[in-house]
Amino acid sequence: MDAAQQEATARARELQRNWYGEPLGALFRRLIEDLGLNQARLAGILGLSAPMLSQLMSGQRAKIGNPAVVQRVQLLQELAAQVSDGSASAAEATERMEEIKKSQGGSVLSNTTQTTKSSGAPTVKRVVREIQSLLRSVAAAGDIIEAADALAPSHPELAEFLRVYGAGRTSDAVAHYQSHQN
Repeated sequence: MDAAQQEATARARELQRNWYGEPLGALFRRLIEDLGLNQARLAGILGLSAPMLSQLMSGQRAKIGNPAVVQRVQLLQELAAQVSDGSASAAEATERMEEIKKSQGGSVLSNTTQTTKSSGAPTVKRVVREIQSLLRSVAAAGDIIEAADALAPSHPELAEFLRVYGAGRTSDAVAHYQSHQN
């Protein structure tokens, strides 16, 4: 790889970090490991070709162009977290991955009943991810930060909201959400 290719790859990974919270190679490798998948199976669930997944993982391509694929990534991240903490079994995970594969993306707020706790209310993490998904479907993280900077002098709370949910990590957004509840 020459210097120009290395620079382009580094830039793509930085964009991925801004848009998705981390480079997609790290995110996809974690999903593969946590859910017991291989790259071809992950690509199939997400609705991507294997070469496209490879390009995203290697930093040859920066952005996932299809919002439905982005939503499937977020659903898989949530599922992987549930498998890790023991709240979803391997059999449940396999069944849910098939549901995720079939999902069309639609409204980011339409699937809240799929991943709820026994109370029937969406989990905090799910609500936060839906807010993040909605913001990130409207603008890239860099644009959201730019808007937040413009709002900061007159509306600091709105600026903080945009930064945390539009460009921050899910864990920070969950903490923000919980700190602003009654």
